[in-house]
Amino acid sequence: MPSSDDSSGELTSGTRRAAAQPPRASGPPEAGPDPVHQQSQEALHEAEEAVVAGGIGARFRALLGLDSPDFSWTKVLAKQGILLAFVIAMVGFSLASDRFLSFDNFSSVLRQSSIIGIMALGVTIVVISGNLDLSVGSMLSFATILVVDLHDKIGPAPAMAVALVAALACGAINGTLVGVLRLNSLIVTLGMLSAIQGFTLIYSGGQNADITNQSDTWFAFFGRGEIAGIAVPILLFLGLAIILEWVLHGTTFGRRIFAIGSKASAAEYSGINRVKTVFFSYLISAFCVWCAAVVMGSRVMGSQNTVGKGYELLVLAAIIVGGASLLGGSGKISKTVIGVLLLGFIQNGLLLLGFSYWTQWLVTWVVIIVAVWLDVGARRGRLLSPYA
Repeated sequence: MPSSDDSSGELTSGTRRAAAQPPRASGPPEAGPDPVHQQSQEALHEAEEAVVAGGIGARFRALLGLDSPDFSWTKVLAKQGILLAFVIAMVGFSLASDRFLSFDNFSSVLRQSSIIGIMALGVTIVVISGNLDLSVGSMLSFATILVVDLHDKIGPAPAMAVALVAALACGAINGTLVGVLRLNSLIVTLGMLSAIQGFTLIYSGGQNADITNQSDTWFAFFGRGEIAGIAVPILLFLGLAIILEWVLHGTTFGRRIFAIGSKASAAEYSGINRVKTVFFSYLISAFCVWCAAVVMGSRVMGSQNTVGKGYELLVLAAIIVGGASLLGGSGKISKTVIGVLLLGFIQNGLLLLGFSYWTQWLVTWVVIIVAVWLDVGARRGRLLSPYA
């Protein structure tokens, strides 16, 4: 039997050997490169090189997904239906009328569509957040009457400032009722549509407003002016579209808009202030209405007290055609611009072909139904389904 001294000596030497050995890594061994990941990255890199080398045709195929192994025309129509419809409409009307592609006609359509387009940009943000704003038509009437009526009384700049405050006040009321009190946006804005229109008639006394010295005011620049040969309303429309597109996809506020529209309760649990986000979305919508009112008033140099009647339906139609879901959580400013232009060019093309004015409403109805169908098809992955 070994003695205690021998045992302690063996333990001491064993301890020394253990201490002399380098410590082993406690974590799992380092993993080598994943071959599947490498292959996917190489395939992606090769696809990007093919698109660059292939030019416009390859880019178009990549946009539609023609080279994808699970390619389906149903998916293409569901995701890019609005773009294809716009291209088909432009080609069809250009073949049917030689005046359709003229610069004057293009400029005229863009100028006429700019007012609806400017309003649609703001309402798109509200729709993406999962709400509606049907008060924009009456708000347009109110802001336009204000800026035109006050132009000769206090000057163009103060009149524009008063109209801006009034429009933002209407937007703040909508934002408070929908965001803070959590009332249904359809009911709230439908009620505001009637309330604002009534207040407009009370303010104007049922009379129209006109600017006296129309040729001596710089106010006409916003509706009739040009910069580098391009009408100011067109530049304002495109400029606001670029800014709001960046706001939606390049800022934290934009990501919150999408989050609230997708699932409001989940967004609140994640720490997003729903009240503040919804409130500011209605302020943006009201600001866009004010911009449209300035363009409208300076273009006509006058205003009827019901000038915005029915504009809320045209705005909503353009947004739906643009692919924004009325359920919220999806949509793009760029697609709204295409929707506005599609409706504008369809109406213009029908007039050039000699169709009556009311035919436009029937065609607009068909376009809206098709757009909603494509939106539903994009959500369920197929255009036709036996399930709802």
